[in-house]
This record gives sequence, C-alpha cells and structure tokens, in this order.
Amino acid sequence: MQRRNFIGQAATGLSALAAGAALPLPASATPTAASLLAAPRPVTDRAYWLATLLRVAEPVLAAAATGRLKATMPVESAAGQQAGRRAVTHLEALGRLLAGLAPWLELKDVPADEAARQQRVAEQARQAIAHGVNPQDADFLNFTQGGQPVVDAAFLAHAMLRAPTQLWERLPATTQAQLVQALQSTRVIKPVYSNWLLFSAIIEAALLKFTGSGDLMRMDYAIKEHQTWYVGDGTYGDGPDFHWDYYNSYVIQPMLLDVVGTLVAAGKERPELLDTLRTRARRYAAVQERLVGPDGSFAAFGRSLAYRCGAFQHLAQCSLQGLLPEALPPGQARSAITAVIRRTLEAKGTFDAQGWLQIGLCGHQPGIGEGYISTGSLYLCTTAFLPLGLPPTHPFWAEPAQDWTARKIWSGQDIKTDHAL
Repeated sequence: MQRRNFIGQAATGLSALAAGAALPLPASATPTAASLLAAPRPVTDRAYWLATLLRVAEPVLAAAATGRLKATMPVESAAGQQAGRRAVTHLEALGRLLAGLAPWLELKDVPADEAARQQRVAEQARQAIAHGVNPQDADFLNFTQGGQPVVDAAFLAHAMLRAPTQLWERLPATTQAQLVQALQSTRVIKPVYSNWLLFSAIIEAALLKFTGSGDLMRMDYAIKEHQTWYVGDGTYGDGPDFHWDYYNSYVIQPMLLDVVGTLVAAGKERPELLDTLRTRARRYAAVQERLVGPDGSFAAFGRSLAYRCGAFQHLAQCSLQGLLPEALPPGQARSAITAVIRRTLEAKGTFDAQGWLQIGLCGHQPGIGEGYISTGSLYLCTTAFLPLGLPPTHPFWAEPAQDWTARKIWSGQDIKTDHAL
C-alpha cells in the first residue's frame, strides 16, 4: 500500500512539474506507474518537450533511416480508406515529422546534454530523405500520384526552410538533386482553391532559396488570394469562406509567413507586406493562447483534430520567431503549450504497442479521423515543438512558468481585457 501511494504521489508531482505546475489531468491522461519506473522523468519543461518529441519521432526515423518506412509503418485510417491512404501516408509521416523537428535540428548552440541526440536524429533525418527521394529505392516516396503529395511535399519543404543547414547543406549532392527533382515533380498537381495554394507556394519558396529558381507566380497567387481571404482580427478564411477550425494554425499563417519571409529575403517581395502579416500573426497568437483551457484542453471543433497539439503550431512558431504579442510573456506561452502537449500526447492509447501514433485527440479515438487521415497524417503534432529551436537561455525557456490566461481567469485572478486587432 505504501509503495502504491508513493508511486501515485510521484506521478502527480512529476507530471505537474513537467507542465509548470499545471492542474492535474484526469487519470486516463497521466503517465502510468510502470512508465514512471521505466525511465527517469524530465524535471524541466525543455527536457520534457524533447523527450516527448523524440518519443513521437523514434519509430518513423528508425524505419525511414534504414529504408523500411513502407515495410514497417502501420496504416490506420477510416473504414474503406486504407488502400488510398497507403499510397500517400509515408510522405505524410516524414514531411510532417521533419517540419516539427527541424528547428531543434538546426539549433547551433545546442546544450551539451542534447548534442549527441541532435547529431543522431539529424543523421537519421538525412538518411530518411535520401531513401525517400531516390527513385531506385524501395522507400521512394510518392510525390506525384493523386492530390495529397503536394500537401506533404510542402511540409518537407517547410522543414528544409526551418533547417537549411541540417536538411539541405549537409545532404550529399546526389540527394540534393533528387530532392529538388521530387519537389519540382509536384507541379503536376493542381492545388485545391483553399489553404492548399500555400502548399504549392512553400514548395516554390524552398526551391527559390536552395536553387535560386522558384515559380514566382505560384507564390504570388497564393499570397494575393490569402490577402483577399483575410476576414479580420488576425484570421484568414480557408478559401473564400471562413471555417471554424484550426487551419490558420495547421497551415495558413505558418506557411504564409515563411513564404513571404523567403521572398523578402530574396528581394522579391515588399517588407511592408511581411510587417502586415506579422501584425496579424501576433493577434492570432494571442487568440490561440486564450483557447487553451485551464487543464490544457481546447475546444474540439472543425476538421483534423487528430493532429492533436499541432493545432497550436502558430503559437509555437510565433514563439520561435519572436512574434509573441507584448502582453503575452514567453514563459506563459511555454506553460500553455506544455499543457496542450500533455493533454494530447499523454492519454492512454495515443501510441500503439510499437510506439506509432494512433488516431485521436486525447487517446485512441478512430472516429475523430476523417477520410483523409491516416497514420502518417498524425505526425503534424510535432509542429507544437518548434520552440525547441530556441536555446535554453532564451526567455521562452528561462522565464519561470506562468499561469496561462484561462488558468488565471478560472482561478479568480484579475487580468486585463482582450481587444480585437
């Protein structure tokens, strides 16, 4: 009895410490006693984030780096969709995973206790890319068949923009050439008239940065259409219509910012446009932080909830790029994202017995997955971890944990009012 009590107290205390003394979660969302005994628990938010990210990444990288992603990755999908998803889900897994890992891989002043892991994971990532873009390889990925490949080639391109040294410069010349060819081959796919325009645009942005030549029309069209789709108060429609979902964070704002940022750096777009986008991004970051409930949950509306904490990619990217609004301290943003990560990745059933992600938002919930969701899709959750690209001395990590807005409000603390942009 004493041993059971000790383990239960340890689980509660360590979980709270990892989340910056967050509110206790339901028992189904907390680590088991067995998992606590199996490995040391991280004692800082950064250590917890990295351990969690690498846990998510390990099955994908271990398989992809050895050319066995297609052979070993399970394909969970909606009923009747498995055959179609099997043709595209492997590029999904690699592109989305690297989009989240990239800033940490690129971090130059990495802490000593992370250096060996960073070097190993970066090498695995490069090996995975080499297998995936080699047409003669059994793990050659689908970049052209159907519409989906333009989506996940875009996430791979975004990863390259986030880690130009690790995921481009250190690739062998042959792999670089094959990667360029793979990205260019996606031009046969006509994107849907929606956020999909940004998939083509960010592929071209990566080609522009790394080869000096990208299709300016594809980028300009996506940018101009999204300006017409801006609905106000830091939010864009997804195409001509506004949707209540998290696509401003999954895709629209992160990719729009980085497409325009790449063009500005190349002298092919006005800096004033980037300033406007950043102003809107700060407002949407403030909105996102307020969406995090006192227990780390968030309103479960709209499409693609199986992307879990990836719903907060925008808040994570604004933290990484120094775009948080003045009224949102970095330590508060960190605590909010930490709570979301815990709420969406610690629930029982999140992983299968081999460590692969399973469909769900909080645990294993197959009904949450739309027809376009499969195992590879789920790795968009890693984009919540973008601030690992900041050094531990950065205020995001160095500031003490702080209650996020919902915790302040619902514990009776006094806060300032919120205002539209």
